[in-house]
Amino acid sequence: MTALKNDRFIKALLREPIDRTPLWLMRQAGRYLPEYRALRSQVKDFFTFCQTPELACEVTLQPVNRFALDAAIIFSDILTVPIAMGCDIHMHSMRGPVAPNPICDKKMIDALDAKNAVEKLDYVSQAIKLTKKELNNSIPLIGFAGSPWTVATYMVEGQSSKTFEKIKSMLFRDSQIMHELLQKITDVTIDYLNAQIHAGADVVMMFDSWGGVLAQREYQTFSLNYMKQISERILREHNHKKIPLIFFSKGCGLYLENIVTSGCDAIGLDWTMDLSLAKKIVNNRVALQGNLDPCILLSTPEKVRAAATDILNVYNNETGFVFNLGHGISKDTPIENVEALVETVSTGSRERQ
Repeated sequence: MTALKNDRFIKALLREPIDRTPLWLMRQAGRYLPEYRALRSQVKDFFTFCQTPELACEVTLQPVNRFALDAAIIFSDILTVPIAMGCDIHMHSMRGPVAPNPICDKKMIDALDAKNAVEKLDYVSQAIKLTKKELNNSIPLIGFAGSPWTVATYMVEGQSSKTFEKIKSMLFRDSQIMHELLQKITDVTIDYLNAQIHAGADVVMMFDSWGGVLAQREYQTFSLNYMKQISERILREHNHKKIPLIFFSKGCGLYLENIVTSGCDAIGLDWTMDLSLAKKIVNNRVALQGNLDPCILLSTPEKVRAAATDILNVYNNETGFVFNLGHGISKDTPIENVEALVETVSTGSRERQ
């Protein structure tokens, strides 16, 4: 395999020497980019857009063609997995993802098709292959999936939720069927991530957007334990290269010690966690990624630079840290603020050498 021209992102995740702090942004390919909006307008249905490898490749490349980012992340969605398992989900323009017939009992869980799901997800592997060819080993490509718990929340709730009462009542009322659902999603996710790695993904990331709605005991039992299964069963080396694994559980800063021992190489932090404290807790056992509040990007370039500098000061260009946002970039983010952020991280961290 040809070596990557820029591998500082992977080196930072593996806590190897780096020349400067690497940077990428969650949801970096998205609606804040005019070129994304123009391309997206050509396809009415969001999931059809995701399922077209050529479009997914083009969108993945848009932010890295515009900004000096240190990684690309394949354009897809965490809900491709339940759709492939036979759960009817569509994207509503105002309400977000909607499952008209949410999972509510064991019969519906048993009916989910785990056997053929990964084959139906081959379009993601094809998008990865196309993107790797276009990147020409310039920077790493990240593959990803949603955590089993987070994916399950959409399948059971039927849409985004503020209270998560449906899935949490299922969890407490009949934990056995909850475990059956999570195990099915986990088994598919493992095969899905391995397919992404075989297709060329250099790094994989697990998005646990709703882990933080659980108390610590339930978080460990119903979210982290399944993520740990994934860490134990996916490829961690491919074509003689290490494949770093990132876990991101939003709202779970208090559970950081549990996540450290879960088998991942790096932990993504949201903006509610103090980075200095997180650094002390992990004590160089894993890398950290984060954790600028994405809403700061709605302010001014000057405030963006100041906030980014504060974060850079914590690691002072040490390895084991990747600069990112604490969650996905807002669709209303001005381009000039992203430019200010990229410039601050890329030049500011290099000047510290």
